[in-house]
Amino acid sequence: MNALPPGQARLVVVGATGMVGGYAVRYALDHPSVGVVTAIGRRKLGIAHPKLKEVLHQDFTDCSALAAALSHEDAAVFCLGAYTGAVPDAELRKITVDYTIEFARVLRGSSPDAAFSFLSGSGADPTGRSRMAFARYKGEAEKALLAAGFPRAYIFRPAYIYPVLPREEPNFSYRLLRGIYPVFRVLFPNLVIRADDLARAMVEVAVRATEERGGLVLENRDIRAMEARLRGQ
Repeated sequence: MNALPPGQARLVVVGATGMVGGYAVRYALDHPSVGVVTAIGRRKLGIAHPKLKEVLHQDFTDCSALAAALSHEDAAVFCLGAYTGAVPDAELRKITVDYTIEFARVLRGSSPDAAFSFLSGSGADPTGRSRMAFARYKGEAEKALLAAGFPRAYIFRPAYIYPVLPREEPNFSYRLLRGIYPVFRVLFPNLVIRADDLARAMVEVAVRATEERGGLVLENRDIRAMEARLRGQ
């Protein structure tokens, strides 16, 4: 392991081929306080950067093989997930809950002092009583992460995430929201967040130097307020 200059962090990003994870990688690569970005996923990103290290891993139900790659990390941004309806319910739970808990287990064992930023969602229900599968599964993952012993765990619960760049939307609801976004963000500003702003906030809290400890749940309103403060710095 190569030593980094003082004040620089090692950051892991999981789900870097996704919308938010992709912005997290790009923002971290440009961040002066990040010395190495390790992107873990099933396929290559197709970009090159002196700070970037890519690790291919196919089976997230068993992350034991990642133990060495995850050693001496300072923080992780976990954006791996699936849209409701895009996969069967059992697969949605496996991706949302099992993958998260298994990755967190190995990261915690390899880098016990690492901070963890987790992409959850608005309405996540740690009590398990919600009628919505997505809410129950995200809540179950949140509960496990907050109990995992990370010195700092940040749970991000965005509402509608605006993609910023054109893409093929996963379903009709997302196509509709994208179409009405200019009006929606004016009428309901605390129910929307740009994908790049969300990624920036997830990276910033994970790599910042702080003495705070414990878990923090950030609703969409909180994320927007955090991003506003970041823009003002």
